Amino acid sequence: MQQPTIKTKHFILRPFKMSDAESVAENVNNKNIYRHMLVIPYPYTIKDAKQWLRKVINNNRKKIPENAVFAIEIDGQAVGSISINKIEQEHKAEIGYWLGEKYQGKGIMTQAIKEITKYGFRELKLCRLYAQVFSFNEGSMRVLEKNGYKFEGTLKKEVKKDNKFLDCCLFAKTRSKKIL
Repeated sequence: MQQPTIKTKHFILRPFKMSDAESVAENVNNKNIYRHMLVIPYPYTIKDAKQWLRKVINNNRKKIPENAVFAIEIDGQAVGSISINKIEQEHKAEIGYWLGEKYQGKGIMTQAIKEITKYGFRELKLCRLYAQVFSFNEGSMRVLEKNGYKFEGTLKKEVKKDNKFLDCCLFAKTRSKKIL
């Protein structure tokens, strides 16, 4: 299935391109972004962005991609990302996302999660979408709750980052009958 482009009033969700490397590096190279993401280096360089983009673009070329990774484009620049990961599980998948700091607090991620959730349920026919966020990431929890994701529990010492074990909060949303 070819990944679509989804246009909203304030941004576009589209497949990433190699030409996004500079914008990705500029927006990810931020201590707060690093703090809230599990597996990115800091500082985050153009080289890191190109390496990640190659992986994303190669995934999109597969007949059955494992992930649907969208750029969040504003004014022609990739300022964030939202993805549905591990689609091969057939009925469920995890969403992941990040947004450049200067674009946060403007409702962009709330709308992006709304769009990716619709895409996951309608186009991919998933029954369950979920997200794990660090227990200190209140902003991320808020955007999930605004989209009807329900808190299911805290996963104690779920991940290890910077030699520390961190708790994650699990949020999920299941497909309603009317979306079918």
